[in-house]
Amino acid sequence: MNDKVRYAKAYQKTGVYSGTMYADPHSLITQMFDGALTRIAQAKGAIARGDTAAKAELISKAVLIVGGLEGCVNHKQGGDLAENLSRLYQYMSITLTEANINDDIAKLNEVSGLLLEIKSAWIQIPQQNQQASA
Repeated sequence: MNDKVRYAKAYQKTGVYSGTMYADPHSLITQMFDGALTRIAQAKGAIARGDTAAKAELISKAVLIVGGLEGCVNHKQGGDLAENLSRLYQYMSITLTEANINDDIAKLNEVSGLLLEIKSAWIQIPQQNQQASA
């Protein structure tokens, strides 16, 4: 089983719609950004409600998705950019874990901001380059 199929299956387990398996690689990555951002937003709501179990589950799902994004980084063609992006995803996973332990909405906001910046750049990749970049 290749990595993209494995990450797609992990992503589906987080409750995302079944179209994931049929998406092109570029769309799959975009959906992963959306899924992580949604789980983080839901976790903030769970913290506000004092729902510790839901918060932990939602942040864990966000960490899985961020790990999936890191796993999709093309280290062979990406050079320093790929290495830096991989480190950033690792940082996000650690920060999400800290947010989970400390009920820290500021850390969740930080990771959301980082994901939004990367997603914004990702969706601007021209159509002809999407297959090669994924």
